[in-house]
Amino acid sequence: MANLFENILSKISGGNNGSVVGVDIGSSSIKVVQLKKKGGKAVLQTYGEIALGPYAGIEIGRATKLPAEKIAEATLDLLKEANVSTPDSAMSIPMRSSMVSVFKMPDMKERQMSQMVPIEARKYIPVPIAEVSLDWFVIPKIEDEEPESGKAAPQKFQEIMIVAIHNDILNDFNAVVSKTGLKTSFFEVEMFSTARAVLEPGYMMPVMIVDIGAGATKVYITERGVIRDSHIISKGSQDITLAVSKSLGVPVDFAEKLKRSFGSNSPQQDEVITNISETTMNPVFSDANAILLKFQKEHNKNVSKVLLTGGGALLKGLPEKAQQKFGIQTVISNPFDKVDTPAFLEGILQQTGMMFAGAIGLAMRKLQELD
Repeated sequence: MANLFENILSKISGGNNGSVVGVDIGSSSIKVVQLKKKGGKAVLQTYGEIALGPYAGIEIGRATKLPAEKIAEATLDLLKEANVSTPDSAMSIPMRSSMVSVFKMPDMKERQMSQMVPIEARKYIPVPIAEVSLDWFVIPKIEDEEPESGKAAPQKFQEIMIVAIHNDILNDFNAVVSKTGLKTSFFEVEMFSTARAVLEPGYMMPVMIVDIGAGATKVYITERGVIRDSHIISKGSQDITLAVSKSLGVPVDFAEKLKRSFGSNSPQQDEVITNISETTMNPVFSDANAILLKFQKEHNKNVSKVLLTGGGALLKGLPEKAQQKFGIQTVISNPFDKVDTPAFLEGILQQTGMMFAGAIGLAMRKLQELD
């Protein structure tokens, strides 16, 4: 293993060449996207994905939890396969490994806020505050309501979003960085990277992002580019694969291939996949719709559209089923729209681009550091 590390490290350990790479470590695979800024635009240099199942001795497409050593090994294999040529990077933290909460505090000066937020955060973090690394920011106010004539102005509040990551998790990710030789300047919870990649710049209306992963589905509601609500639903695309495997009596890896090639299988196989995907995803969409309705009621404003992203959203027919459930415009995201890409890749990236939203969002933020 040491020789493998040394050979790949020698390739990517050069100085900054203006290129950056986003490394998105998910539950079932790792994705990388390397970008370079040219003429004020982000240009795609390379991208790639590697499944994590085989590193855990299970099938491709399965969610798994690997030790840092195995994640580092898989990352190095991917860097080599994708011909990544820069160590300058950013890395995602899975949402399941973080604690995110939003609460209100009275308006106060920044110095007071920095003292009070960690104290208030203890109410929302289920572990001792000393065991986590805490970050927070003030959610920008959308609008200020004017008090009715003759009535005293209500006390003003600020919404605070806190993000806590257990120190053990950060230690694992730092170990991955150390073993891969990457120069990672920041870690970012995946929902922020994904939102950056899929949202339209300057779009003002509330949007719900439904990120369908292998082991879970993440739901974020954003307004003016700011995440205002987030949830995890503990079902994902691997639940479809496992149910297809059981129903058809085929190995899990073959069931995954059938799922991915939906529409070109035998009519009987596609019918089974259709029924199973609906049975699996209907509760997910119902939960997401409940989140949408709750947000609309609490904030007295409508969510304008739903963006589907994540590898699980690749299943044909899924956007139409989701739109039926949500009752509003539901579209597949294409984060590569924000990147200059070779013309010959256009068709492929339109079909698979949503899998790389997190990695693109990371690389986009990393490029900003070079300005």
